[in-house]
This record gives sequence, C-alpha cells and structure tokens, in this order.
Amino acid sequence: MEKKRIKELTKAELQVMQFLWSMERAYVNDLLEMMPEPKPAYNTVSTIVRILEKKGFVSHESFGKTHRYYPLIDRDSYLNSMMKRILNSFFAGSVSNMVSFLSKKEGLSVDEVGKMMEIIENGKKQEQ
Repeated sequence: MEKKRIKELTKAELQVMQFLWSMERAYVNDLLEMMPEPKPAYNTVSTIVRILEKKGFVSHESFGKTHRYYPLIDRDSYLNSMMKRILNSFFAGSVSNMVSFLSKKEGLSVDEVGKMMEIIENGKKQEQ
C-alpha cells in the first residue's frame, strides 16, 4: 500500500511544528513563549495551529475552552518525506548526485567523508 504523501509546511508552520516536536504537547501560550522576538500575536499562532490540525499534522486535547496540541506526524517522518522530495526533484532520485552536489557546494571535510563511508558500510551490513 502506498503511503499518504506528507504535505510541505510553510516556514511559520514548520517553526510551530519544531516547537511541538520538542515540547510534545503544548498550549498556544506555550508555543508563543518559545518564539523569538518580535513575537507574533496570539491569534496568529492559534491560526497556524488550526491550519496544522486541518493538514493532519496536529491534534488536540480539550480542557474546557482551552486546547493542548500535540503532533500527529513525527519529525523523522516529515524529514524523510522532504528529503525524498528534494532527492527526486533535484537529483533524479540519486543519492550519489546529491552527495556530489553537497561536496562541491559545502566542501566536505575528510572527517565528514569518513563518517559517510562508515554510514554506508553499516547500511550494507544491515542489508545482508
């Protein structure tokens, strides 16, 4: 069965999700406290959370008139989906093309290349 495609988040939505992933459960006021200055309005954060809920990223528990929000999609699942999207959109699905691009643009150190080789070797061992 094909997995449901995870939607891409806007910058503001991703910022809220980052806080929710780190806090696990939060009220809008908790999220607002975490935000850097200048802080957005309470209603802005509340609207973003409701949009995230509509998109299926967040749900809530009700406590009277207040809601405590929690993520439905974990950080790793979102990251995996976005990396696949980038890999397919820009590198024709080729990890080696992506690594080549990063090494040219970012100038990988010998230590980083060594770590990558170690990851590849560990991946091969797990496949066997």
